[in-house]
Order: sequence, then structure tokens, then C-alpha cells
Amino acid sequence: MGSISLPDMAVGIIHHCPTAYSGSHWKYDKNLCLGRRPPIFRTASKRKKNPFCKPHWLCKSRTRIFSSMDDSSDTFADVVETSGRNEVLNIEEDELMTARKALSEAQARQEAIEKERDQLLEKLACSEAKQQEYVATILHEKELAIAEVEAAKSLFDQKLQESVEEKFSLESKLVLAKNDAVELAVQVEKLAEIAFQQATSHILEDAQLRVSAAETAAAEAAYEMEKQIRDVTEGSILSIVEQSKYAIEKALDVAEKAGEHATKAVSEFTEGMNPLDELASIQSKNIMLQGVVNDLESQLLLTRSDVDRLKLELEKAHAHANAFELRAKDAEKALLEFQESSKKNTLQKEEEIMSLIEKMKKDSSERKKNSSKAFKAELQSIRDAIGAAKEMAHSKDDAYLRRCEALRRSLKASEATTKMWRQRAEMAESILCKERPLGEGDEDSIYVVNGGRIDLLTDDDSQKWKLLSDGPRREIPQWMARKIRTIRPRFPPRKIDVAEALSSKFRSLDLPKPNEVWSIAQEKPKEGDILIEHVIEKETIEKKRKALEHVLQGKTIQWQKTPEQTNLESGTGTGREIVFQGFNWESWRKQWYLDLAPKAADLSKIGVTSVWFPPPTESVAPQGYMPSDLYNLNSSYGSVEELKHCIEEMHSHGLLALGDVVLNHRCAQKQSPNGIWNIFGGKLAWGPEAIVCDDPNFQGCGNPSSGDIFHAAPNIDHSKDFVRNDIKEWLNWLRNDIGFDGWRLDFVRGFSGTYVKEYIEASVPAFAIGEYWDSLAYENGNLCYNQDAHRQRIVNWINATGGTSSAFDVTTKGILHSALHNQYWRLIDPQGKPTGVLGWWPSRAVTFLENHDTGSTQGHWPFPRDKLTQGYAYILTHPGTPVIFYDHLYDFGLHDILSELIEARRRAGIHCRSAVKIYHANNEGYVAQIGDTLVMKLGHFDWNPSKENHLEGSWQTFVDKGSDYKLWLRQ
Repeated sequence: MGSISLPDMAVGIIHHCPTAYSGSHWKYDKNLCLGRRPPIFRTASKRKKNPFCKPHWLCKSRTRIFSSMDDSSDTFADVVETSGRNEVLNIEEDELMTARKALSEAQARQEAIEKERDQLLEKLACSEAKQQEYVATILHEKELAIAEVEAAKSLFDQKLQESVEEKFSLESKLVLAKNDAVELAVQVEKLAEIAFQQATSHILEDAQLRVSAAETAAAEAAYEMEKQIRDVTEGSILSIVEQSKYAIEKALDVAEKAGEHATKAVSEFTEGMNPLDELASIQSKNIMLQGVVNDLESQLLLTRSDVDRLKLELEKAHAHANAFELRAKDAEKALLEFQESSKKNTLQKEEEIMSLIEKMKKDSSERKKNSSKAFKAELQSIRDAIGAAKEMAHSKDDAYLRRCEALRRSLKASEATTKMWRQRAEMAESILCKERPLGEGDEDSIYVVNGGRIDLLTDDDSQKWKLLSDGPRREIPQWMARKIRTIRPRFPPRKIDVAEALSSKFRSLDLPKPNEVWSIAQEKPKEGDILIEHVIEKETIEKKRKALEHVLQGKTIQWQKTPEQTNLESGTGTGREIVFQGFNWESWRKQWYLDLAPKAADLSKIGVTSVWFPPPTESVAPQGYMPSDLYNLNSSYGSVEELKHCIEEMHSHGLLALGDVVLNHRCAQKQSPNGIWNIFGGKLAWGPEAIVCDDPNFQGCGNPSSGDIFHAAPNIDHSKDFVRNDIKEWLNWLRNDIGFDGWRLDFVRGFSGTYVKEYIEASVPAFAIGEYWDSLAYENGNLCYNQDAHRQRIVNWINATGGTSSAFDVTTKGILHSALHNQYWRLIDPQGKPTGVLGWWPSRAVTFLENHDTGSTQGHWPFPRDKLTQGYAYILTHPGTPVIFYDHLYDFGLHDILSELIEARRRAGIHCRSAVKIYHANNEGYVAQIGDTLVMKLGHFDWNPSKENHLEGSWQTFVDKGSDYKLWLRQ
């Protein structure tokens, strides 16, 4: 039998897979050819015609069986010829043609089979590619699952470590809390039991809150880790199983289809074979089927091995998941044990603290009893001392009255004696002869009346001799006469009769007028006199008595106004107020009331009269300007007890406490059925009817707003009677129960000033300030000189309040920003007055440089840092009510400078209505006289009071800061 060339598909050996033309595309697969040699892929648009390929024919393989031929038709002819020569030599020509036709049909069927084979190979390649993609996806998801499990493990370890650290920190904090409790106990010995209870309650609450926060954090961490591990493991395992099952089923389906197609193709090929070629077809069929089966088996083995490997990986993933679940359970157990141990430790330490507190309470009660006994004894001794002092004062008063009575009697006696001697002198003059003028020989004559005793009455030392004039002469001892002669002038001889008197050389003198005679009523007190010393002693005793009464009243004596501090008008306090803003934008981060209270002594010392407190109510924003429950005063700044303590400290040093009240808006605590936050809670449980109807965000049912809308919170409708009544009751509660003396009103642009008038008249504050912050006028980015429209709007609001409230002088602040940069001409208006509100209505102008909005960490409109001293020199020496910002006094190092300026204001007697006379205001500087006793200069202008012709008086330099500012006080 001759050698027959068979196609590669039938033989099953393929060393090179040529490119097949199928339809309109050239297709190939680089991995799934049985010979494992990749074909050359060309697309339909870029392929080049192969001279060895013809349409509907495949290129011949380079591998041949028994023999090889170049062309397919020539190969068949050679085969027939060879077989004819060797086996069938007598075949006829027609049989040959029939054989050729059968062979051509077989070749056509072979081509169809090869096409189907190519299609099967392509599908097999696609299935393997998808299988590889599935395997890669499974491996990637496995890596992701492992990474997520590791991340969960690390997160769990981190949370566990944080919880352990939190435990140690809590233990250390508990120790510190215990130490603090001990220190507080020591302080309790000096203070009262109330302060001790407050401090210990804060410590216990803080410890309990921190322990509960640690337990909550640990429980949340455990739950999150368990949830993440469960989700990751379940999701990854399910996805891996589903994808692997799908890939295996698809691969089996593809293999079965390929086998069916192969068997079908072989059967179709064998049906059309010639009996002569039966043996060759059977052999080729067997070889082909064996190769296909082997390939499919190998692929199935590979697929099964991949499936087994995936199963092993799944089992490992399950094992890892179980291990992680065990670890999670162990961690949960450890966490529970830790929580139980922490609870036990906490309870134990709480018991220790409670026992310590009980012991301290007992000690404090005993010490309180002892101190109360000692205080009562001391009080009794003070009362006894006061009684003794009163008795002494009474006895001294009696002695003083007795002395006065004796002096009156002496005065009456001296006046009676004077009258008697005047009568005697007149009688003596009447009986005298004609008076003759003095001659030359009469120069040495002595004038005498009534025996010369009139000299005793007119002499400076007459009081020493007043007893000699009482009654007739009487004999005195010789020793007394000698002593008298040594200290008195020589008496003239006593006249016996008229003749002797006429012949005497002595002449009478005119008597002194009554107003020339010494009188005790006209005598001015002299230092050293007994009477003056007695009066001074009486005043000293009275001062000591008042001081003792002041001590007995305790630390929290009620602040009383002196005559100088009497209210001039409502809304302005005493007219001499200096306000201190006692907070900034970041003060809520500390226990601010406890930090502010110790500063009361320093503020009172430097001359501050009022302290502006932060908003006291509970707020959505920690700074306090988004209030919710108005009656809840436990805010970010401290508790209500700390607030009361701070206000009491201010009162004990004579300072007013101004509360920052937000009346324009209020944050709701509940949602309406349509999801809008417009239901209020707390004691003032208002609804949508308390909100203005033109608020675009909160669907209010009230009347339209009487001012601007504040968009961050519901705007309150002040036209409602129940709203105004609730606000007035709340303000009176703040005044009477909490201790506030006045108000700082936030965002008063949001509602009419007439409502402010009603609130002020109902709460009767000592001082009130409204925040009417409006934009100034600018032109081309520069501040306009004329700001009358701006200050007119502020004055209009003050008018709407009936003058019951002051307002921040925003106009002056804005002008100072530019004026202090060598534009001092901005500080005088065309009428010669200051250009801010203090130029029109100084008693209602509250001047300032910065506050928590313009400065601090917000910095919406900060004042130039290098001009702060000049700015304060202006507002502290001018009328109006100046405000000092917390940061400037305690953080910017201006404490001494501001104290000096406040002292200058006090010495000059400047108040909110002091007159201002501006002498100069140009690019070089600014000069003005405020009141009668102070002159100030800003800038590098070369000026002093001696250069001013219209400035009278003598002036002394009080502060000299060079080119920044100078102050002079009238001597």
C-alpha cells in the first residue's frame, strides 16, 4: 500500500497551525493549538494574500505520513498512480474518474470538517481563555480577601492596643482624679462644702464618662471587626465557589460539544470513503479520535487539577476564616474580660473614692463645725469690739459735748465781761473833761481806760487773763503776784477820784469794734487743736466701724453704687463704663468660667467696670450663637454652677456681668411631619407659629420678619405675644436667678428695635449693647470719606429702641482701619466732630477695635496689628463706652499699655458725654482736647500744648509713645 498524505486533523499531529480564513475574519488562537505553536494572526483589513492558500482550501501541513507532496491534486494523482502500479494495475479509466470524483467529494467534506475543527478549536481557546480569566479573577479575589482579612486583623490588633492604652490612660487619669480629689479635699478645708461637692461630682462624672466611652469604643470596634471578617469571608468564599463551578461546567460542556463535533465529523468523513480506502480511513479515524480524546482528557485533567487546587484554596480560606472567627471570639472574650475587669476596677476605685469622699465629708463637716464655732467666737469678739468702740465713741461724744458746753460758757462769760468793761469805759469817758489834743510833751503819755484793763481784753493772750476780769479785785498771794508780773505788762495805777484822773498823763483809747474782738465762733480750726483732733479721731472710729461691718457681710456683698456712679440715662450705665470682652472664638475649648473668674481682681484693679460674658445657653454650635434650649445653661464654657460662681466673683470686685443673649434666632430640636426642623424643645416648646413666614428654609407660620433673615437657623417672630412674654420672663430669670446685670444683644438687624425697647424696659438692665453690624461705603476698593449713611443706620436703630440701648460703633472701627495709616483727616467730619457714631450720639456709642468675629481665629475683619496701641489710645481717651478685647489684654502683651490708658481716662474724668475739640487732623497726625484736662496726639505730627494759642493752662506729659501717641494732663 502506497503512502497517503492525510490532513493534520485526521492524524492528530499539528506542528504548525496556519491561519484559517473563515467568513470575513482571519481567526487564530495562540495557546490552544494542539501542536502548541502559535499561528500568525491577521485581521481582514490588514491581511496579505498567501500565495500558497486558495479560497476554500487550507494550507498544507509541513508534516507528512509516509510521503509528502507539494500540491493536493498532484498528491492524489501520485497516490493513485502508485497504488495502481503496485496493487490494481487493471483499473479502467472510468473507475479512475469515479475515484477522483469521490476523492474530491471527500476532500470537500474534509475541508468542511477542518472548518468545523477550527471553529471548535476557537471555542476551546475561548473557553480556556475565559477559564484562565476566571482563575486569575479567583486568585485576585483570594488575594483581596486575604488582604482584607489581614487588614481586619491589624485593625483589630490596633483597636485592642488602643483599648489597652485607653485602659492604662484611664487608670492614670483615675489616679490623677484621686490626687485631684485629695487636693480638692485640702481646698475644702479652707472653703465651703458646696465647692467640694461640685469638684468631686465633676471628677466622678468625668471618670464615668471616660470609662463608658472606652467600653463603647471597644464594643463598636469588636462589632465592626466581626462584621468585616464575616462579610469578607462569606463574600469571597461564595464568589470563589460560584465562579469555579461555573468555569468547570462550562469547560465540560465545551469539551463534550467538541467531542460530539469530532465524532460527527469523523462519521461523516468515513461514510463517504471508498471501500478501497476503508482501512486508511479507519486508521486515520482511530488516530484522530484517539488524539482528540487524549487532548480532551488532558484538558479535563488540567481542569480537574485546577478545580482540586481551587477546592484546596477554598478549604484553606475556610480554615483561615474559621481561624479568624476563633481569634475574633477570643478577642471578644478578652474584650469582655477586659470590660468586666475594668468595671470591677472602676467600681472598686469608685468605692475607694466614695469612701475617701465620705471621710473627707466627715472631716470637712467637723472642720466646718469647728470653723463655724471659731467664726462665731470671732464674730462675738468683733461684736464686743464694735460695742466697746461704740461705747468709746459715745463717751468721746459726751466728752466732746461737755467741752463744747464749757467753751460756750467761757464764751458767754467773756462776752459778758466785755460788755461790762465797755459800759464802764463809756461811763468813764462821759465824766472826763474836755479832750485836748496831744502836744509835743504828750508823746510818751499812756492811754488807759478803766485802769488799763482794756489791754487785757484786746491782747492776743487775753484768754490767759480772762479770769482776772471776772468780778472785783481780790487779794492774791505774793508768790502768784510775782509770777504774774513776770509774764504780763505793767498795769497802770488805779485811779482814786476824778481830779486825779484828770491830772493824769494817761489818755483813753477808742475801744475795738465787736468784729475785732476774738470770738470762738469765728476761730478757724488749726491742726493740733484738741477739738480738731477729737473730730479726726471720731471719723477714724467711724471708718473702722464701717470696715468691720463690711467684713461681717462676707465675700459676696452686693455691689452698691456710689453717688458718682448714679445712672444718668438708661442704656448707658453710669456713663463711665469700660467694658471687657471676656472671651474669644476658641474659649469654648476650655472650662472658661473657671479661667475667667480669677481675673476679676486684675480687671477691677486696672479700671474695668463691666465684663461681657459669652452666650450662656445650650447651643448647636459650641461658641453659643446657635441656641436651642434657652433655660439650659450647661454650655461648652462650663456648667450653670460655674457660671454663677464666675458672676459672683465679678460682683465681689464691683464688676457688672453682661450676658450675650441671642434673640433673633433659635435652633429647633425636632422635625415636623414633612421633615423640617421647626419644632422647639425645652421649657419654651414653640412650634412653626413662632417662626417668621418669609424664612425660606424652615416653613414658618408667623408674620413677616421685621428685619434681615439669618439663614442658618429659624428666625423668631417677635410680633407674637407669647414669644415676647416668654423672652421677657427668660431675661428676668437671667437677671434675678443667675445674676446678669446687662445684655449684649446679638444680630439686632434681624428684628425691629421696638421689640428691644420692650425687652429692656421689662428686664431693666444696667447696661445694654446691640450688635448692628453693617457694611461701610467703599469706592473703587477704597473707603469713602463720608460715612454719614452708615452711622445714620446705627443711629436709626438706637432711635427705634427709644434710646434704651447702646450700639457698637462699627463706623469708628472701619474709619480707624484707614485713618491710622497717615490718613488722620478721616477722623474729623465737616462739622469738626468725630466721624463715627460717637460724633453724633456719644452716650450710645460703644467703641471697639476687635471682637470674636472680626479678630480671634475667625479674622473676618482684623484690626491692623501694628496700630492696636494707637487705636486704643483713641477710643480710651474719647467719649463713648470703650471695649477691650480679651486677646489684646492677655495674649498680645498690651496689659500695661491698656492699664496706663485707662488710668489716664480716669484721671481726666472722661465719660461717655465728654466734649471733644479737634485742633488738627491731617496726613501728619491728629490732635484733640477731650474734656477740660486731657489733650492727646496721634502720629508723627510735631506738636505740644505750648504751641497751641487757643489752649490755656499748664500741661504735663502723662504718656509719651513717640510717633504713636502722646497724652498730656492739665496740672
